[in-house]
Amino acid sequence: MTQSWVGENAYCPACASEYLEPTPEGTPVVDFICPKCKTDFQLKSQSKPFSARIVDGAYRPMVNSILEGKAPNFLLMKYNVEKLSVNDFFAIPKHFLFPEVIEKRKPLSDSARRAGWVGCNILLHRLPEEGKVSILKDGSEINKSEVRKKWQSFKILSDVKPESRGWTADVLSCVRKLEKPQFKLSDAYSFEPELSKLHPDNKNVLPKIRQQLQILRDLGVLEFLGNGNYKFLR
Repeated sequence: MTQSWVGENAYCPACASEYLEPTPEGTPVVDFICPKCKTDFQLKSQSKPFSARIVDGAYRPMVNSILEGKAPNFLLMKYNVEKLSVNDFFAIPKHFLFPEVIEKRKPLSDSARRAGWVGCNILLHRLPEEGKVSILKDGSEINKSEVRKKWQSFKILSDVKPESRGWTADVLSCVRKLEKPQFKLSDAYSFEPELSKLHPDNKNVLPKIRQQLQILRDLGVLEFLGNGNYKFLR
């Protein structure tokens, strides 16, 4: 039923196509594809609100698909069983995916049919808000032009290597928490403890923060005003 709903109601958030085509039954990973721009999507639906984690498939293939640029885009749907309605529907563009957002689950026990198999979770809380493109929120449809603008506004992240994309997304998430149109470098530095926990192998966090602010500037997200001051452009 959820797949039928997408087929009848969804449109492509990446281009002007007004519908998505379902893939043939049994197609691995991809559930829908845009007939115009060929953007592919995997649908995940549930009746409960999405929490910090989403259960996904095998761990290593998922990480490899991100590193190779072959991961699918995701469509996430929260539905109401009693009313047979959709409450929330949002997309996660694959240009926001990076290895650190994939959490390895424990291997299946020896008594399991697929003993030793290792699955994974997608860590929603590691994604910045820009990485969650709302299409339907609390039962209300978001304007299509706004959806497509949000999707395209960070597509340039596709040019950032997946292994570096996590730092870019994490620093963006941190400075967004300041909730200020302008901020100082010292404000960004205040997130050193948080970023150190997220990236325990990196012992030079402050230079990394500066580097990521430069990347966000080059992406057109920030403007450098001089003297350690930055302004959000979007």
